Amino acid sequence: MPQKQIELARRPQGIPVMDDFRIKETEIPEAKNGEALVKTLYVSVDPYMRGRMQDTKSYVEPFPLDKVITGGVIGEVISAKGDKLKKGDIVLGRLGWQEYSAVREDNLQKIDPSLAPVTAFLGILGMTGLTAYFGLLDIGQPKAGETVVVSGAAGAVGSAVGQIAKIKGARVVGIAGSDEKTAYLKEKLGFDEAINYKTTENMASALEQACPDGVDVYFDNVGGTISDAVFTLLNKFARIPVCGAISSYNVKGAEEDMGPRVQTALIKSSALMKGFVVNDYRDRFPEGIKQLAEWVKSGQLQYEETITEGFERIPEAFLGLFEGKNLGKQLIKVADSDNA
Repeated sequence: MPQKQIELARRPQGIPVMDDFRIKETEIPEAKNGEALVKTLYVSVDPYMRGRMQDTKSYVEPFPLDKVITGGVIGEVISAKGDKLKKGDIVLGRLGWQEYSAVREDNLQKIDPSLAPVTAFLGILGMTGLTAYFGLLDIGQPKAGETVVVSGAAGAVGSAVGQIAKIKGARVVGIAGSDEKTAYLKEKLGFDEAINYKTTENMASALEQACPDGVDVYFDNVGGTISDAVFTLLNKFARIPVCGAISSYNVKGAEEDMGPRVQTALIKSSALMKGFVVNDYRDRFPEGIKQLAEWVKSGQLQYEETITEGFERIPEAFLGLFEGKNLGKQLIKVADSDNA
């Protein structure tokens, strides 16, 4: 039987476009010994994948051309030829953008749908939640009464960062790109202040008003001119977890991405600025998932998902990330579970 899959057709120049992807048909694979045949239910698209489309040195290998793109997937086991999984199990893995995958059982994590809705394991209880948890608490170390600023605050990582900072007793200021998003941050998630960077003419002055006591922790998801403005307000011994730089992901050359130098701001404030990727904390994932699940259960941690329906809309949903179309985690629903 044929199935659809999506390949990287060419390396994007600047902002990716639909022609950078190719949808093709191929046969559904058969599971070999030690493998499971998995039907894709949900696919996760994330900004970091943009970096993997370039053939440059990074913390993860680039996607090869003319091969299936891979990412976070939740699927259902259709058949298993190993001793760890059985038909009907719901699993999480780094799988291809395709409707069915034959995968070694060791590369799949069985998830418990009774803990939370299965989609949560691609978001708040998955990589994005863990990124927020470890980046903020290990590097940012917010203390009660301190001011925490979060850029990309209405995204999957940023919205979790702000809420965890509130749980820790901090004052939280979020930066996002629409009035709908800033209202969501303040009214639904309890942020103290929220700034719409798209309608704010002078970011530095808006931040100064929102942060009268300066900035103790800046969780940086975007880089660019927004971060330049925050650096002018750093308090003594401020901490800056650097998680992402979505403002720079699609620039074509270094000359398009020049900004003020950060050294002087860091020296004046004795600040710590540290980049990280979530896999740095792989050994501590169980601790993070346990704590995040408790906060979700108690209602202290809320999360949003933007779910687009239809396999062929995966590229469209991915491209929407760079226009800020998603609120919270962007997922694509590919199929229903046979057991639902």
